[in-house]
Amino acid sequence: MAQGKVEICGVNTSKLPLLKNAEKEELFSRIEEGDRDAREQYIEGNLRLVLSVIKRFSSSNENVDDLFQIGCIGLIKAIDNFDSSLNVKFSTYAVPMIIGEIRRFLRDNNSIRVSRSLKDTAYKAIYARENLTRKNLKEPTINEIAAEIGISKEDIVYALDAIQNPMSLYEPIFTDGGDTLYVMDQISDKKNREEIWVEHLSLSEAMKRLDEREYEIITLRFFEGKTQMEVAEIIGISQAQVSRLEKNALRVMKNYLTA
Repeated sequence: MAQGKVEICGVNTSKLPLLKNAEKEELFSRIEEGDRDAREQYIEGNLRLVLSVIKRFSSSNENVDDLFQIGCIGLIKAIDNFDSSLNVKFSTYAVPMIIGEIRRFLRDNNSIRVSRSLKDTAYKAIYARENLTRKNLKEPTINEIAAEIGISKEDIVYALDAIQNPMSLYEPIFTDGGDTLYVMDQISDKKNREEIWVEHLSLSEAMKRLDEREYEIITLRFFEGKTQMEVAEIIGISQAQVSRLEKNALRVMKNYLTA
């Protein structure tokens, strides 16, 4: 893939606008009211996001213009489906949508076709790994993943090797203002959306078990994307104290969710 290309699909990437947070909020409010001009401005103002994502596919032999177009489709889907009331950064929601769109394109255009059964096994393993990581607060072993989904570890390793560009759950995929977004934060089961709502309700109940300071730390860290150092500065305590309170809060929530 060509690197450092200034013009992609007729767009001069060196002159792309950079929206401020206030501008993003104002534009999205207009989008929700059906303002098509605001939608176009929002798309143009987030094209840098697409550029940052397609860089991770630099090893691909695909034309950069094609990847950019596909990434823009993912961006548009993200804009059309984003719920601003969830208090989540747009980039946090949009990046996996863009990546997913590009990965589907690459899989569909791959000359070596991977069987559906291998893909299903790989996706089950990735989803199980995310669930176990969230549950146990540590990366699971391949044996633990195999036991979780009832598939041999040999088949899991083979399936993960077969799919294109397999990613580690801890692989950074985008950095926005110094806050890194990892793959493990974004994997979900698209086939069972009702489980997502149950999970959100359970998480909300678990957070009610925290004291005021722990609640504030978890909110800042995992819903607003702040680093421990930033949280320490906001609350007025040391980073070490933030780390200790965060670990205790996660332990309380885990005990509630697994009880």
